[in-house]
Amino acid sequence: MKKQLIATALTAALLVPVSADAFTTPRGVRVNPVDDVVFEVIPKSSGSYGDFWCGASEYARRVKGAGWRDLVYVVRGRGDSVTTGRRSAAQFTLSPDKVDLPPAPQGWLALGIKPGDRMSVQQARNYCDQFPVRSN
Repeated sequence: MKKQLIATALTAALLVPVSADAFTTPRGVRVNPVDDVVFEVIPKSSGSYGDFWCGASEYARRVKGAGWRDLVYVVRGRGDSVTTGRRSAAQFTLSPDKVDLPPAPQGWLALGIKPGDRMSVQQARNYCDQFPVRSN
């Protein structure tokens, strides 16, 4: 009976559609391709600034083969996911020609992830090493 249950569970797992292009970081941030050059970072919850950049750097490095000095660009800031329908996602690319640079922000403080923001894969990877603060 136990072997039959295991066999049934394994068969069911094989029938679940899984995207070959899906990627998940060790922190649980999912990254899906939007097209050949744009990819979407979808955190587990609403996501922190670091979750988005960590996911973008890991995907750029591990899937796209980017070098540490290559730049990752924000194509679209936080919004609804086009690949999963979740409410919090951002889109990135390694191709600067895919980015519409908005006018410079007014004032000295600009928050969030905005189109045109960029940093090297290595700089973005530093966000993967930061642990969330937990209160008990």
